[in-house]
Amino acid sequence: MLLRTKTPPEWVECVLNNFDAFLIDHASCERKASAVGMSFVVRYPDRTALLEPMINFAREELEHFHQVCKLIFRRGLTLAPDEPDSYVNLLMKQVRFGRDERFLDRLLVSGIIEARGTEKLELVAQALTDSELKAFYHRLAKAEDHHKRLFVDLALPFFTEAEVFARLDFWLDQEAKAFEASPIRPAVH
Repeated sequence: MLLRTKTPPEWVECVLNNFDAFLIDHASCERKASAVGMSFVVRYPDRTALLEPMINFAREELEHFHQVCKLIFRRGLTLAPDEPDSYVNLLMKQVRFGRDERFLDRLLVSGIIEARGTEKLELVAQALTDSELKAFYHRLAKAEDHHKRLFVDLALPFFTEAEVFARLDFWLDQEAKAFEASPIRPAVH
């Protein structure tokens, strides 16, 4: 899945200048991703092909949350309440209603959010000078890359390929608009 816009270098500079704030936001994103995985399990228990992959996804994201928390605590920082995420909110406002429509849209939006996270975490990894942090962010970016494909792959047993990829095309356009409309800040999204 190719995003239609690239994260600008100004974002990386913002993150490097506010790395503690970025870490706290990153932890929040990993926790929310884990919750998204479990929300699919809770909302769609009848879609058995989805359950095992979503449980594994939720477990992996929870482990990422734990790893980022360890970095936060080592730096003497504390977690903070979640802040509104204009990027995600702009996307979620366009998710359709109806059981099947909502299911497909939520899968594809989740995959696109993972794709943007992949790109941004890799940019952070490339920019960091601390070898331990650099390696950590390379590992996370690789895991996120797998996740973006996971959500599209999970849609295919339930919808035709034509439906999935037509709707993915729509969501890639919407993601570009949401991304361009969102401010640059030391956050994953």
